[in-house]
Amino acid sequence: MADEADRRQEWRHAPVLADEVLDWLAPRDGALYLDATLGLGGHSERILERSAPHGRLVAIDRDPHARALASERLARFGERIVLLAGDFGDAAALTRDAGLGTFGGVLADLGVSSLQLDDSTRGFSFTREGPLDMRMDPALPDTAGALLSRLDAASITAILRGFGEERLAGPIARRIVDRREETPFTTTAELAELARAAYRRAGIKSEIDPATRTFQALRMAVNHELESLERLLGSFGELLAPDAIACLISFHSLEDRAVKTAFRDYARGCVCPPDLPVCGCGREPLGQVLTQRPVRPSDEETSRNPRARSARMRVLRWLGARDGGVS
Repeated sequence: MADEADRRQEWRHAPVLADEVLDWLAPRDGALYLDATLGLGGHSERILERSAPHGRLVAIDRDPHARALASERLARFGERIVLLAGDFGDAAALTRDAGLGTFGGVLADLGVSSLQLDDSTRGFSFTREGPLDMRMDPALPDTAGALLSRLDAASITAILRGFGEERLAGPIARRIVDRREETPFTTTAELAELARAAYRRAGIKSEIDPATRTFQALRMAVNHELESLERLLGSFGELLAPDAIACLISFHSLEDRAVKTAFRDYARGCVCPPDLPVCGCGREPLGQVLTQRPVRPSDEETSRNPRARSARMRVLRWLGARDGGVS
């Protein structure tokens, strides 16, 4: 565990789109909020400050190290904060089991935290050598290295293409399988260099590090991130009180597409054929999309925090509740 000075430094990592989250969420005294992705607690801290003196917040995270640090950061709020261990996709079940009701606002920041990226022992970063782990929850069964050691080339290709949108998914997967026959992968540096070598061999120059999409895809596969997001989006009927606000921050197109599609489906009313003179379906919109285009960080924010440059936030107002999620 880091010493006190290191912990304070970790706490200084500013949450992405912090001002914009507060503007849209508009926390108020006495209301109950959910931060589905606690991280180091930056967003949670601001929500609790803005909703003082009686606003309450439930925060979820599956990373025990992040929860421990955030618990220290948020200790001054006492009983106004409830920390839960678990996957954000299970937010409805976790809060229900804790005896909590619906929320006046929900936030999910889907990015990897600075705590995880900057700790080489976690294996998230292709710029820091460490073990090929990538698990946000150490209790998960498979590390990235374990997946690469047992999956065939077709399965690895599907992961790289489906989760990373990697155009060299096939060549990189085949190089991984060929390489492991000689010696197993053990470090992030080995995998990063293999991805870069595939680009060099293909004569392709990339604006970003060629290892970026490979690492993104494996991280998403290890942590089942898209599945968790779909479960969270499908549980709004259980989580949100009428007129509640949902703010979701994504960092790549796959997540943003899932959020955009779910919000659009919630906002859809009548689905009858256009030539039908009278509505026969009776469908009413369950949500109102408040951001026709995603909210992006300002130039000032990205200059302070380059990792924020790909952040996109979409906002939905919940109009009513139902069981069964998106249809």
